[in-house]
Amino acid sequence: MWDFVGMELGLVTLLRAAWIAATLPIVISLIPSSKLRSFQQFLLGFAKRGKIMQSSSSKLSVPQKLFIHFYILAFAWTTLLLAATWIYAYSTMPKLSEPLLFSSIVSHLTGGSRIFSLQGSHSSKEHRSKIGLSVFLLLLMEAQVLRRLFESIYVFRYSPSARMHIFGYLTGLFFYTAGPLSLCCNYGTEVYKFGLSLIQEFIVKGKDRMLVTEVDWWRFLNPLMQQRWYAWIGAAIFCWGWIHQRRCHAILGSLRENREHSDDYVVPHGDWFQYVSSPHYLAEIVIYAGFVVASGCSDLTICLLWGFVVANLVLAAAETHRWYLHKFDNYPRNRFAIFPFAY
Repeated sequence: MWDFVGMELGLVTLLRAAWIAATLPIVISLIPSSKLRSFQQFLLGFAKRGKIMQSSSSKLSVPQKLFIHFYILAFAWTTLLLAATWIYAYSTMPKLSEPLLFSSIVSHLTGGSRIFSLQGSHSSKEHRSKIGLSVFLLLLMEAQVLRRLFESIYVFRYSPSARMHIFGYLTGLFFYTAGPLSLCCNYGTEVYKFGLSLIQEFIVKGKDRMLVTEVDWWRFLNPLMQQRWYAWIGAAIFCWGWIHQRRCHAILGSLRENREHSDDYVVPHGDWFQYVSSPHYLAEIVIYAGFVVASGCSDLTICLLWGFVVANLVLAAAETHRWYLHKFDNYPRNRFAIFPFAY
């Protein structure tokens, strides 16, 4: 039992330490101090990609079209985590009839806690509810990475000369491994052991001797239906950012289609480009803020994940904004880098 708890805490602690270690250097580089100038330039060298990366600095770089690797990894990893966590959540849910299910929905939305009083203790109800929240968050992440994978294949057409630093490539692989895991890490060890036990049972008994039961769809959907009000507000925030990021990526993708030469650049217009130079980064921050709100703003690991997203994208947006101002004499001066009317 104590080994089990220790593994759980170890995973959570490791993820939190990783997010802090990744975020802290970026935060330091954002401090406006001449004494930190050399450190800022050093870090920016790793962060530059695409149009803001000079061809002379491509010694340790890879083609920017390898961005698709991030989303292939993210889609496969998130799908695995979602499937495993949802099956585990299903196994922990009591069998429900339709009237009882709708009563449980009302109870959870209004903060009630008596619906399962005859089926388990308050701690077990809380446990099931939090596992269901992990399923809910992973489902949102699945929607995000699936869209990004689609855009990498059909929307973006990277220039053959577009590069990114190898460190930035490795950071992307880290992010899309640790990000989805952070959404379910509190029960990651439980899910892993549950999955391992199923595999062992399959090996020992074989396919023909495994117990086959009919899927109870009400019970299957219960982890989603029992979510509290803040989860749905977080989902609404997520969708708001998701929609605007899709629009901004479509605008950026259309610019390349209309260029006479692959290395020509034009000023993007439309949607949130009216206010900031990197609205797709702003939308990403909104998307991950949705995860924070959906978790009830109480999960430190998810808060640290969002902190990394903010710090990383603020750094990238500031450099992109400087590039636009230097590249175009007629660039709109009323645009901010990433946060409207603020920065």
